[in-house]
Amino acid sequence: MTELTDEQKTEYFRRSYTAVDGLWFMKVEEKHGFEEALRLDEAVWKVLPKIQARTLKGMMNLPGGLEGLQQALSVRLALEGFDYEMKPQDNGFAVIIKRCPWHDIMKKSGRGNLSERVSDLICRVENSMWASEFSGAEEKGEACEGEGREIGFEREARICRGEDRCMLKFLKIDFEGPHQGE
Repeated sequence: MTELTDEQKTEYFRRSYTAVDGLWFMKVEEKHGFEEALRLDEAVWKVLPKIQARTLKGMMNLPGGLEGLQQALSVRLALEGFDYEMKPQDNGFAVIIKRCPWHDIMKKSGRGNLSERVSDLICRVENSMWASEFSGAEEKGEACEGEGREIGFEREARICRGEDRCMLKFLKIDFEGPHQGE
């Protein structure tokens, strides 16, 4: 029996992961329609990124905050087959995606016209959940009760809209607790 390389094993699981995501969506869509499938897809993508972020955070012993998020996203994007680069920004970092495997799959399956609609919801939810998993005080003891640092997520460009890249930004948002000004 021929042994698979680590790269082949990774590719096998990546393809299985993307296939099951698309298959379950299409089966729900066949039975309940596109809107219901998209609603359920959103519910899934509100949970899965939490699991993924926590898993990578633990496996890689990553800190909270922007530093840990950037490292975890770098691994996630590479594992999923994105062509991307990361650039520092004031108060955070940007992810410039040059090729999105999810958009490519939708185009290849003849559903490219739905890519923007799905991305509008799912990419926003997914990346916002990743940001929330790394939010909070960036270093132990830095924040008092009710205070901390949140990581915000913004999109400036999107391949699914016909632009040449996606521009995702993860930025630190300082805030004070609910008793500010009292």
